[in-house]
Amino acid sequence: MSRKTTVSTPAVTRRDFINGVLVSTAIGTMEGRARAAGAAAIAPPARTGMRGSHPGAFEAAHALRDGTVPAHKIRKTDEVYDLVVVGGGLSGLSAAHFFRKYAGADKKILIIDNHDDFGGHAKRNEFNVDGARMVLNGGTLEVESPERYNQWARMILDDIGVDLDRYLKENAPNESLYSRHGMGPGLFFDQETWHADTLVRSAVGTENCLNAHALQHAPLSNRARADLMRLLSPRQPDYLHGRSVAEKKKFLASISYPDYLTNWAKVDPSILWFFRKAGSGVFCVGSDALPALFAWTMGLPGFSGLGLGDVPEGLLADLPGGQHGRQKESGHSVHFPDGNATLARLLVASLIPAATKGRTQEDMATATFDYGALDRAGSAVRIRLGSMVMNVAHDGAPDQARHVSVLYAPAGEASPTQYHQVQARQVVMACWNMFIPYLVPTLPDTQKKALAYGVKGPIVYVNVALRNWRAFEKLGVSEIRCPGMYFDEVSLAEPTALGGLSLPSDPDRPVVIRMIKTFSVPGLPKREQYRAARGMLLGISFETFEHEIRNQLQRVLGAGGFDATRDIAAITVNRWPHGYAYTYNSLYDPAEWVFTETDTRPCVVGRQLFGRIAIANSDASASPHTDAAFLEAHRAVTELLDAGQYPFVPTVSGNTADTHSNEGKI
Repeated sequence: MSRKTTVSTPAVTRRDFINGVLVSTAIGTMEGRARAAGAAAIAPPARTGMRGSHPGAFEAAHALRDGTVPAHKIRKTDEVYDLVVVGGGLSGLSAAHFFRKYAGADKKILIIDNHDDFGGHAKRNEFNVDGARMVLNGGTLEVESPERYNQWARMILDDIGVDLDRYLKENAPNESLYSRHGMGPGLFFDQETWHADTLVRSAVGTENCLNAHALQHAPLSNRARADLMRLLSPRQPDYLHGRSVAEKKKFLASISYPDYLTNWAKVDPSILWFFRKAGSGVFCVGSDALPALFAWTMGLPGFSGLGLGDVPEGLLADLPGGQHGRQKESGHSVHFPDGNATLARLLVASLIPAATKGRTQEDMATATFDYGALDRAGSAVRIRLGSMVMNVAHDGAPDQARHVSVLYAPAGEASPTQYHQVQARQVVMACWNMFIPYLVPTLPDTQKKALAYGVKGPIVYVNVALRNWRAFEKLGVSEIRCPGMYFDEVSLAEPTALGGLSLPSDPDRPVVIRMIKTFSVPGLPKREQYRAARGMLLGISFETFEHEIRNQLQRVLGAGGFDATRDIAAITVNRWPHGYAYTYNSLYDPAEWVFTETDTRPCVVGRQLFGRIAIANSDASASPHTDAAFLEAHRAVTELLDAGQYPFVPTVSGNTADTHSNEGKI
């Protein structure tokens, strides 16, 4: 690389620029500059406004459009690391952890991330309102199905001191907080669809409002009410009469849930409103992209008469994460007050002890971090935030090179005046799969196509600090589904306590609520919906979000005495244009990718070792779950260590997967 007058990078296409991460550099830049001066003195978790993929994190990616980096702008440092990790999310942090564990704590590691905070999607939002300190997750929600965690994910939890049993035991009395106040789930019928805003609530202890008691006051026609009750009945007709169980399952895998409800269960069209966002919380897309077979597996109504049997335990058991729609649902999850940011904070405390005095999971509740200590000379592990990696290249042929050059620039500079280059003996790419081909352009073409196949699902987590939650109590609701509104749901924070963070047990005291928005563009394949939704999301200003937040909360909670002007204390919008990892879907992908563990899946083809460069992230498992991020980090690190120990084994493989680029192929 040093002999070239420029460093070549693959030019980002106009489509990538409009629908990909780079759009965020054009949206919010002025807002970001305006907020920058005041925000600089505030620790990243406590910053409000537009967060997640925030202004200032992607501007440098503009330079990728040009395809080259002038050599005179490159400053070669004297920094040489045993391992450079690209991406400071849970997968990147755990890769550093595994490398130190196996290769030795004296190894020099640099983690580079473009955001102003570590953790990737496992972000923490902090609020201080009227003397109350509150936190909530800004992304990764929970430890889902911990009993299914693979051994390497469990190793991480053990190594950093996570004790889920102790946490659950301590919080067991808190689980009934909202029910003790007479609060249950709610469902909001919007006036745009139903001619009047109507909130219905279900009885305390019920899971949702899909029951006769809750729906007795719903604005439904007689036919619609009868059809909905029929769907919910355990004794329905066999809508696919005459087919074998195998034929039914194959057919259900090929049609969407709304298609099944409309054309086979023959429900009133208004009933589809209830299920328009079914599965969106895990798939980041509307139910038009939800296979009917997935809906059955997930326990959605309409299938009791088909005789499909039970979903057995053990399906796809070797795959990480909850395989929603393909695997028996597990209702057991563990939510820390700030979600899985607790895990990220424990990892950083372990990797860089000087960054915080906190050590235990209880300490993490209120521990402060010295961000200046994250990238301190002399530390065995360093985390370099606000830096965007632009190019990763072997210094020679991939199977012979002794080092890898990593080029990065300040993430917030649209036209970087200087790039920095560090050397690594080995590299773990723990960033998004779709971005890796741009950063490592020498990858085999088949591998690059596989990496680009999975499009991540956009999602927005909005956290709103309220001065009290009296309106929720008066209305008798703790969470409200809103299928026809801007945000899919509104819910009070989970009633949990940890260390110095107490439970928000008094309705007259402040609380944080969560609002979630997903996108759907019916008529397009799932991946194209994600691309279109990303463009939509990146075109929404913070001011628009704020308007919609205030409007929806006033409409939903106004009857309980809520006043948006008086009661809202702070708003944090966690925008994730590249949110959840792509999961395979039988409406668009080959059945063997969806229902088996075949190595022909793009996530497997794409994650192959390339010389001294390994790939670790949840995309590599085609699963958006934390245990997937941990598993892939472990695999990537052991691949590198194996290659170092046995250098005579080829580390650049020839991929043989079909390379057609149409839907369902790579």
